[in-house]
Amino acid sequence: MKKIIFTGGGTAGHVTPNLALIDRLDPKEWEIHYIGTANSIEQQLVSSRKRVIYHSIAAGKLRRYFSLKNFTDPFRVLKGLSQAKKLVKSINPDVVFSKGGFVSVPVVMAAKKHCPVIVHESDYTPGLANRIASKYADYICVTFSDTEQYFDADKVTHTGSPIRDELFHGSARKALEFTGLSGKKPVLLVMGGSLGAQAINEVVRKSLPELLNRCDVIHICGEGKLDTACEREGYKQYAYISEQLHDLLALADMIVSRAGSNSIFEFLALKKPAMLIPLPASVSRGDQVLNARYFETRGYSARLDQEGLTSDKFLEVLEQVFRSRDAYIEKMEGERFANGTEPILKIIYEVTGK
Repeated sequence: MKKIIFTGGGTAGHVTPNLALIDRLDPKEWEIHYIGTANSIEQQLVSSRKRVIYHSIAAGKLRRYFSLKNFTDPFRVLKGLSQAKKLVKSINPDVVFSKGGFVSVPVVMAAKKHCPVIVHESDYTPGLANRIASKYADYICVTFSDTEQYFDADKVTHTGSPIRDELFHGSARKALEFTGLSGKKPVLLVMGGSLGAQAINEVVRKSLPELLNRCDVIHICGEGKLDTACEREGYKQYAYISEQLHDLLALADMIVSRAGSNSIFEFLALKKPAMLIPLPASVSRGDQVLNARYFETRGYSARLDQEGLTSDKFLEVLEQVFRSRDAYIEKMEGERFANGTEPILKIIYEVTGK
C-alpha cells in the first residue's frame, strides 16, 4: 500500500482541493496522512474524512510587515520543521502533496530528498509560502496558465484546480425543496466568501426591488449578517451553507461572488456564468483582482470592482451577464483545464509508480 501526505491550511481554500484528491484515492491502495495545525480550519474540514490520519505541528506566519509576532514565529517555524521531519521519517511516505499555507512549508522542507514533493498553486500569482515551498518541490502544479511564468519551467505544469466530485451531483429539485422557491424565475446565487462580504450584502439588499422583478435570489451572507427586515417572496438568505451548496449551485442560473480561485474554478467547471466582485487590493495582496481579470479576459465571467460598486452599476452588469449567458457558457465549454483533478492524480500516480 502506498502512503501519501497531504498538507495545507490556514483557509478553506488550502484544504478543499486536497479533499477533492483524497476522495479519489482508493482506500485499498492508499494510506492517507494529513499534516496541519491543531484546532484549525484544516483539522475541522479533514475530520469529515475518517480514513485520513491527521497530524498537527506548530506553524508560524512569515510576514513581510512589522508585527511583534515576527520575533516569536521564527521559533514556531523551527519547531514545526523539527516536528515535520520526525513525522516524515516515521510515516515514510511515497509522495507529499502540498496545497499551500504556512503550515505546508516545514512539511515540504522536511520531505525534500525523502520522496517526491508536489506543490499546487491556486492563485494567479504565488503567495509567499508557495514561493518558498517551490524551491523544495519536484513538481509544481498551477491553476492559471499564466502562473507558469513565476516558477522553474522544468518543474511547473498547468493542471487547473482539483474540483470536488460532489459539486457535479447537485440537484436543482432538492434546492427548490430546501429554499421553498417556485422555480418559475431564473435564480441568482450570491456568495460573499466564508465570512460573507458586507459590501456585496449591502448592494444586493439595496437592489432587491429591481432584482426580484428579474429573478429569485439566494443570498449566502455570512455569520451574523442576516437581515430579517429584507425578507420577502423570492429572496432567501442564509448565514452559511455547507451540505446543500452543490444543490444550490445546480439550481443557480447565475452567480455573484468574490473571486477566490477555488470558487471561480468551481463555477467554470459547472459552466455557471458569474459576476465577480474581487476583494480589493487595498485589503489583500490583490490576488482576487488578478483572478477576476483573468476570467473576464477569457469571457468566463464579468468583473465589477468594489471601488465602483453602486446599485445602478451592479444591476447594469448583472443584466449584461443575463443577456449574454449563452455566450459565457460557450466560452467555458472550451476550457480544457476547468477541472484539475485528473491531471494532478496522473502526476501522483506517475511519481509513485502506480
